[in-house]
Amino acid sequence: MHPKSRPFSQVDVFTRRSRTRSSLFKSRPFSQVDVFTATPYRGNPLAVVLDGTGLSTEAMQHFTNWTNLSECTFVLPPTPEGRASGADYRVRIFCPERELPFAGHPTLGTCHAWLEAGGVPRGEHVVQECGVGLVKIKRDGERSAFAAPPLIKNGPLDETDVQRIARGLGVARSDITAHAWCDNGPNWRGVMLRSAEQVLALKPDGAVLAGLDIGVVGPQPAGRDTAFEVRAFFPGNNGLCEDPVTGSLNAALAQWLIGAGLAPERYVAAQGTAMARDGRVFIERDASGTVWVGGQSVTCISGQVAL
Repeated sequence: MHPKSRPFSQVDVFTRRSRTRSSLFKSRPFSQVDVFTATPYRGNPLAVVLDGTGLSTEAMQHFTNWTNLSECTFVLPPTPEGRASGADYRVRIFCPERELPFAGHPTLGTCHAWLEAGGVPRGEHVVQECGVGLVKIKRDGERSAFAAPPLIKNGPLDETDVQRIARGLGVARSDITAHAWCDNGPNWRGVMLRSAEQVLALKPDGAVLAGLDIGVVGPQPAGRDTAFEVRAFFPGNNGLCEDPVTGSLNAALAQWLIGAGLAPERYVAAQGTAMARDGRVFIERDASGTVWVGGQSVTCISGQVAL
């Protein structure tokens, strides 16, 4: 059953902004999308401004910080070079305090919102232009999937890092059964634990892990509907944060795990369980070797935003 659409307003209070200055704001189409879930409010939310033309970087960053979400995107026309290479739109991706060259759930959420707003791809795939270049997005029924960008850095972590991560996660060094750099823009360090149960039980120490982006994966028992449980920890304004469902991390984990023979070429990962979310990430490596990272998206809020 689809959720019912209800009237909604979000109001900024206790502001001294004058009517004259407010009149300079432009009404722009806006969506808030929940990604990697078919159930509203059980995935990873994303704010999408569907017309970012004329906005400065400062204005984009300010609005992103104001939303209090992990990411916000701004849709723009492709650059001439991007259009010549097949891009359907360009997106700028922001998290609190900084712009990102690429992120997974903003890629799928922006594509969902763009299509829902009437966007029509020029070719077989939707082609998004962003900081890492062009990213292909394919549609498969109610799911969409992006082609994982190549890793910027891979290979095993330094042993000193592994020992620090074990200490920060509160596990024995021997509980980390494999590890690797998973850097595809975000500077993820990936570690595998013995089980999904162990991953769910983690209570990380933010002081020990300060400054590190950590992805943790653990195998599920046989017979479950998912192959792995994933958690993502990263530094935030108030110490260590956890992300509900992370496309960039799952993309990098898949490239590492499949390449190392630690995962099959097709699997489903669960993420967000520890945060009362129900994220599902669908992974597939095709015959050409491209890893596709997919999931469903659902619109929770749609309307206009004054920017």
